[in-house]
Amino acid sequence: MSWLVLVLAGVAEAVWALALGRSEGLTRLVPTAVFGLALLLSMAGLAFAMRSLPTGTAYAVWVGIGASLTVGYAMVTGAETASLWRVLFLAMIIGGVIGLKAVDS
Repeated sequence: MSWLVLVLAGVAEAVWALALGRSEGLTRLVPTAVFGLALLLSMAGLAFAMRSLPTGTAYAVWVGIGASLTVGYAMVTGAETASLWRVLFLAMIIGGVIGLKAVDS
């Protein structure tokens, strides 16, 4: 259950990061509200997962999922340039997240 919550918290991290970028310094109401809600859900999920997972592992997975989804979304929407190298390095991050789950005992 902790791993599922952690993955969802990582997704919420990507949502708040994207909403923060669109909030124009927290001056636009809807993106700011989405940012706040996603931030709350993300932190609550991370805190829940850390009750049964090691802090370092939980944090690395949370950041890895959030960062990968944020950059992946930006590349898909054209906000950032996609390249073979970028995709390869994102795949390495995702591989690291999968590896941390695989060695979790």
